[in-house]
Amino acid sequence: MNGPNRDLPEPENDITDDAEEAAVAASEDDRALVDDAEDSEPAPGSLAMGRAAILRAIKHAPKGPGVYRMLGPDGTVLYVGKAKSIAKRIIAYTRPTGLTARIMRMVAATAEMEFVSTGTETEALLLEANLIKQLRPRFNVLLRDDKSFPYILITRDHDAPQITKHRGARSRPGDYYGPFASVWAVNRTINALQKAFLVRSCSDSFYEARTRPCLLFQIKRCSGPCTGEVSHEAYAGYVREARDFLSGKSRVVKEQLAREMELASDELEFERAAVLRDRLAALSAVQGTQGINPRSVEEADVFAIHQEGGATCVQVFFFRTGQNWGNHALYPRADRSLSSAEVLESFLAQFYEDKPCPRLILLSDDIEERELLEEALSTRAGHRVEIAVPRRGEKRELVEHALQNAREALGRKLAESASQARLLGELARSFDLKEPPRRIEVYDNSHIMGTNAVGGMIVAGPEGFAKSQYRKFNIKSADLAPGDDYGMMREVLTRRFSRLLRESPKAKAQAEAEAPVTEDPNTPPLPADAMEDDADEAVVEASAAAWPDLVLIDGGPGQLKAASETLSELGITDVPLVGVAKGPDRDAGRETFYREGRAPFRLEPRDPVLYFVQRLRDEAHRFAIGSHRARRTKDISRAGLQEIPGVGPTRKRALLHHFGTLKAIERASLADLEEVAGVNAATARAVYDFFHTKPG
Repeated sequence: MNGPNRDLPEPENDITDDAEEAAVAASEDDRALVDDAEDSEPAPGSLAMGRAAILRAIKHAPKGPGVYRMLGPDGTVLYVGKAKSIAKRIIAYTRPTGLTARIMRMVAATAEMEFVSTGTETEALLLEANLIKQLRPRFNVLLRDDKSFPYILITRDHDAPQITKHRGARSRPGDYYGPFASVWAVNRTINALQKAFLVRSCSDSFYEARTRPCLLFQIKRCSGPCTGEVSHEAYAGYVREARDFLSGKSRVVKEQLAREMELASDELEFERAAVLRDRLAALSAVQGTQGINPRSVEEADVFAIHQEGGATCVQVFFFRTGQNWGNHALYPRADRSLSSAEVLESFLAQFYEDKPCPRLILLSDDIEERELLEEALSTRAGHRVEIAVPRRGEKRELVEHALQNAREALGRKLAESASQARLLGELARSFDLKEPPRRIEVYDNSHIMGTNAVGGMIVAGPEGFAKSQYRKFNIKSADLAPGDDYGMMREVLTRRFSRLLRESPKAKAQAEAEAPVTEDPNTPPLPADAMEDDADEAVVEASAAAWPDLVLIDGGPGQLKAASETLSELGITDVPLVGVAKGPDRDAGRETFYREGRAPFRLEPRDPVLYFVQRLRDEAHRFAIGSHRARRTKDISRAGLQEIPGVGPTRKRALLHHFGTLKAIERASLADLEEVAGVNAATARAVYDFFHTKPG
């Protein structure tokens, strides 16, 4: 029986158990032929060599359920699959006919196999999904945008519960509501709920440090429990109403507020009636911005898949408590020969590997192993999970709506890709490249007077920014003079290209290049510290080891010379380098470009290539500055505010007592800092300048 990826990547649905039995019976002759062929040493990487490796592995393959991994000569995992019987499954790869070109490539690349036995096929399915997400094998369907989705959390570990957005493990006591499709959807909902229920969103440390109500109280988005503006009993009522609303009792809550508003009006308490009116309006705004709110679906995730032009889009809608909590488009990496149902089946197993599962999942396409996936998801969720493909009624309307969104999202993505391809072609002509670049790397440095120096690398290609491949380099050399931009550029490029030379020699990289850099445009930028290079500067994806077709350096002839000398010392002479120098007064649109062997030149002010290069440079600048700020904040957290001139332990305590958190101090205005007891004007200016000096 096939797993979410059909266990054979594409045509496996035609490999039935009977066919497997026949393959096992026929394989005795094949095995003898391969054993004889071992003496003739088939060519490495040939189909015969791959079949021989699989047949050798069959001797040790478990007869029961489990997961198998196909490995390349260098130990790279090529494919992860699950099977009801591993031995019966993998023998099908050795049959002489009936395999697609893609499977034959996979078999030819296989040098050995590894196996993990499981108690049931359900356990095998769950383990397979986990391994695919961890190992990201080349021949599997891959869920590229697998970040965790945000939730709304109402805490239970404080006398005055807080409402906040939350990602990751649910370790904090409280009630979690979600998932929401995006942080934007969470923020929008929290803002509206604050207006409706006046529940605080500040951190506990900020709450404890307040001596007077904050701005949110003044603009009627908090009831002010921190300073006793509302009693704990009344505040608990607001929190209870917020929980009821997020739990699906929105109609009951609105009716209660309407009754209270009418009663206040009858009693001539017009100010209180106006507050209740505004709260009702805020609740209506929450539901009004949610689009479709189904009548018959209390809790469900809706998935619709659309394929076009060799690309795939899966649109997911989240419905909880009868409310639409947003939708999100994802673009799994899948071979174009796979059907929609095959991709969707593999996608679902990976999607719920680290996410809570609702009681109902609605699909646009029926999947072959629906019952097995239901059993696996039910086991993981701890409650029954139903997977359905509705044919009529409101549930079908929800699926059709999701399918329409999938078509439109994929259409936009393909249009953007086509436009990007034209830009890359024009870029090649403008910069005298032999062909349009498939991978562009842009480098920039950021520091303040040489402190917390960070180098940033961004990556772009035919489908836009590849944000999962961004890297930052914490400058480590102790010999650099503070602010030595040339020295920092040399260190960054030396570390980056030395690793490429070790792990991906140029000839090998060119021979193995298969596809352009791709990335989901909806993927948000990684946190600035997410890609911090450690002792071995690990690269997050195998594709990050690809060689660039163009390197852009933020700087003029000095930076370009430093970059060129660095690569020449490493023996690299065929990577095109271009320096991008800002115009007079740093005006955008008047940049000068420097290319070895060519006089400095500019592009026409309205040239689309100029706008494109500006976007690349600005993105590199944003990433480098964000990385620098993250490192500086981390240093401040470790060393304390004492590293700011004029701030010792006493003033540090005064600042933290007044503002509550380091982030609040960083955001404070100069006037607010001057109001802190024990902080004079000079110290306030020093603190303000420390956080607001623009990095270089």
